[in-house]
Amino acid sequence: MRKKRVAILISGRGSNMAALVKAARAPDFPAEIVLVLSNRPEAAGLDFARSESIPTALVPSKAYGKDRAAFDAAMQAELERSGAEIVCLAGFMRLLTPEFCEGWAGRMINIHPALLPSFKGLDTHARALEEGVKLHGCTTHFVTPGMDEGPIILQAAVPVLDDDTEASLGARVLAEEHRIYPETLRLLASGRLAIEGRRVKITG
Repeated sequence: MRKKRVAILISGRGSNMAALVKAARAPDFPAEIVLVLSNRPEAAGLDFARSESIPTALVPSKAYGKDRAAFDAAMQAELERSGAEIVCLAGFMRLLTPEFCEGWAGRMINIHPALLPSFKGLDTHARALEEGVKLHGCTTHFVTPGMDEGPIILQAAVPVLDDDTEASLGARVLAEEHRIYPETLRLLASGRLAIEGRRVKITG
């Protein structure tokens, strides 16, 4: 079995990146992690990747200012150098240009800590508590130019408890993120995801 080559983009601790790395250790997992790239030099996830002997790259956002196209071009060069075939966003805190997204259409995925299309963007757990929802969770989706708008792949829900805090709710959601993101990558790398309009079907 030839494994798909995967690059992971991070901006911080990269806990979802670590979950993907752990899953990819299995001999029967259809993907291998060939690069961890960060836009922030202080990202703790870079140290974890190095400890796992995974190649790393740094494309610092500050060096490019507001020139998003130049930043994306530098990142694209690193991805091409690694031979990546799939890109996974794991807490990557930067919007990508439409051109970059289109170049990776159907091959770039993200995980979001909410049940999309609810609570796009930041501070999802606090907003869920503020709105009084009874279910919260996480979503994996294909990346498109719009923020958190791509076709949904998998979702996992957790109950919102009466005594929940942002931290306690976030911890339960994170456990589900670590479960469904590796499964999403497994499905994509196995060629089992088909996009039909706004819907994603799992085949095979």
